[in-house]
Amino acid sequence: MAKPVIKVENLGKKYLLGRGQRVGSLREALTDGVKGVLGRARRSERRGGREEFWALQEVGFEVAQGEVIGLVGRNGAGKSTLLKVLSRITEPTTGRITLRGRVASLLEVGTGFHPELSGRENIFLNGAILGMTRAEIQRKFDEIVAFAEIEKFLETPVKRYSSGMYVRLAFAVAAHLEPEILLVDEVLAVGDAQFQKKCLGKMSEVAREEGRTVFFVSHNLTAVQSLCRRAIWLREGRLVEDGLPGPVVARYLNTSYSPLTERTWPEDGGTEAPNKAKAAVRLRKLLVRPQTGQPSDPIDVRTPFLIEADYWNGLDGAYLNVTFQLFNLQGIEILAALPMQEPVWNGQPFPVGLFRSRCYVPGDLLNDGTYHLRVLVVKNQSEILVQLNEALVFEVRDNREGSGNWFGEWSGAVRPKLVWETQYHGPAALLDAPSGQSAPVEPVRYG
Repeated sequence: MAKPVIKVENLGKKYLLGRGQRVGSLREALTDGVKGVLGRARRSERRGGREEFWALQEVGFEVAQGEVIGLVGRNGAGKSTLLKVLSRITEPTTGRITLRGRVASLLEVGTGFHPELSGRENIFLNGAILGMTRAEIQRKFDEIVAFAEIEKFLETPVKRYSSGMYVRLAFAVAAHLEPEILLVDEVLAVGDAQFQKKCLGKMSEVAREEGRTVFFVSHNLTAVQSLCRRAIWLREGRLVEDGLPGPVVARYLNTSYSPLTERTWPEDGGTEAPNKAKAAVRLRKLLVRPQTGQPSDPIDVRTPFLIEADYWNGLDGAYLNVTFQLFNLQGIEILAALPMQEPVWNGQPFPVGLFRSRCYVPGDLLNDGTYHLRVLVVKNQSEILVQLNEALVFEVRDNREGSGNWFGEWSGAVRPKLVWETQYHGPAALLDAPSGQSAPVEPVRYG
């Protein structure tokens, strides 16, 4: 019997929480490392009175070669922490991990890229980090560039790339340089729909045709069920279930979502940004409510409602856009609300200060069901400063009390109220009469 490619035994990861404590990335870890022994001594002295937080506890599983594993769970369940441990970005506190083969990971936009180097140079740098020889990278170079669709910007420093270009290049490098194990986090959500479809196809190809192992984290549960042969569900750092994607996803959906229609953060921040250096733009408050009610009031399918974000801008002269994306429980994006019709801040750059962006959603649009909200704050239409998944969770109901014409739950993602027209053309015999013999009839309008 073949040995597993990944074997995780009693895995645990503990963090110390307290004032100033951060759960950092590889970049931050390297920065901390060069501060030397004195810095480490100071950090150890500050640990007194801090709270222990277990991001992972007693996690164990095995993965065979060529398996595609979907990792599901709410924000904070430990999914990203597990991938960081598997990627050797962070060390486990307890337990043991055995990996057989080279690992390529796509966990944060731009991780492993040098901002001052061009796209071409970063392909070779990333490949070298993955343990590839220069000859191996050159053999795959044209495929990487074509897949990433960055031919025109190949000699441009990647610091000038948009978030979408970063993701395209990073995924192309990770997928084409033939690692035995590929780890992909939710960063693919930054790309457009066509590129996401392309990435899903590539992951399926490398697993099915090349026998590589893929670990895939996504809130798009439809993609998880279509791509993966197996799903692992994490909740509060513990493994809840490991099995076929369909049953695992169904039980996860039935137990994981409760309404969250209003959130606030302290003035000094509290939301994660893809690049913490850009956290001068911070969310302060989010809510969803009926237009004439409170966040605690129910929303009916016929009820107009609004989504509202308060945020602090510390970037004087920035052009900002706030985007609200609504997803159903299966992780399918139902709509994206962008301020396209109205000029943002009258088309002028934003001064420093507190802003409120509000989107009005008409009634008779969404189907009944549970929705979760993703919030993005974007600078200059391309640079993502803040991205918060599952920021709010709310329910749209169909109030059927007193209705005698309900035919069951509607199908489809939306159920807009449309104008219908039905015309009466007289007895059936007249329909076969020569043109012009039947009297004109006014249409009857409904709705």
